[in-house]
Amino acid sequence: MKGSLIIVGFFVLGIIVGLCDVIPDSFVNSDVSYYALCCLMFCVGISIGCDTSVLKSFKEVNPRLMMLPIMTILGTLAGCAAVSILLGHRQLTDCLAIGSGFGYYSLSSIFITQYRGAELGSIALLANISREILTLLCAPLLAKYFGRLAPISVGGATTMDTTLPIITRYSGESFIIVSIFHGFCVDFSVPFLVTFFCSF
Repeated sequence: MKGSLIIVGFFVLGIIVGLCDVIPDSFVNSDVSYYALCCLMFCVGISIGCDTSVLKSFKEVNPRLMMLPIMTILGTLAGCAAVSILLGHRQLTDCLAIGSGFGYYSLSSIFITQYRGAELGSIALLANISREILTLLCAPLLAKYFGRLAPISVGGATTMDTTLPIITRYSGESFIIVSIFHGFCVDFSVPFLVTFFCSF
């Protein structure tokens, strides 16, 4: 949770700096966010490639539980579509692009800013940080009332890193591998789904 608050703090600081007109226009209009995205993708690849235990542990996952990432993705997109239709404020593809972040705020918000502008990127950042914070705060209630898989599904892409300790505590150690597998699969889908919906 501390990490999420730090990210929000930097986001607010960026808004303040932008409002004060401190940054030169040449920097703002450059491809800095694109290069930051490339660097971020490289770091994600390194972290997955270096942790061979994660790749090996996938073999131990119950075949039925392999459907959980798919159900998380479909459920999230269905919820985003329903919200878009009910509120009618935004295009369906905008809501689906934001939802496709699955809590991976750093990557999805950069992608969406690159494709659709800073306003939608900011909304994506806040929406996906909220998803992570919701998981951290509500994991005990989710596990108690909706089952031990609920915190994993709500956690989205964060279940292999930031929300793993809280999921382990309330869902049980037997769900560690499931949580890592779920986070890996959902995490991997983010760049493909976000760019797919942003391309419309």
